[in-house]
Amino acid sequence: KNGRSVKFSKKPKGITVLDFDDTLATSKSLIEFTRADGTEGTLTPSEYARDYQSMLGEGTVFDFSQFNEVIDGKVAPLFQKALKLQSKFGAKDMFVLTARPAESAPAIFAFLQANGLNIPIENITGLANSTSEAKALWMADKVGEGYNDFYFADDALQNVQAVDNILEQFDVK
Repeated sequence: KNGRSVKFSKKPKGITVLDFDDTLATSKSLIEFTRADGTEGTLTPSEYARDYQSMLGEGTVFDFSQFNEVIDGKVAPLFQKALKLQSKFGAKDMFVLTARPAESAPAIFAFLQANGLNIPIENITGLANSTSEAKALWMADKVGEGYNDFYFADDALQNVQAVDNILEQFDVK
């Protein structure tokens, strides 16, 4: 033995992790881009989730500055579910995990608060990374913090699949 051991409690410790864009909220925040040939344009969050990998491979540069604010934010359908989870379990173990930059946390926090969702600001993580691997690794870290019952929601299927794949490696629900 090397003197270290990892103890997994069988006592349920639940965590709710929600994506922001097109999951908890919709907004008019856009991702600006410049292609290698100099062409410029914008993408919605769902277009970005769908196309960023191929565009990145083509040398496209993305500008996420609009994502530091929630422009014309509206609640998305999952927001009501989040409110129900909050009333049942509280918001202490609820997290927002977004590809937006960390600087977006205050704007996301203000939007959630204004609509009755009291997720602590320290539970809002802007990864500034849109890869599904980044979200999956963040979730794996939560297993290390003792969470063993996961609810994860994201509008991008590749993110859900990556999180499911990594959580299958642990004895969690």
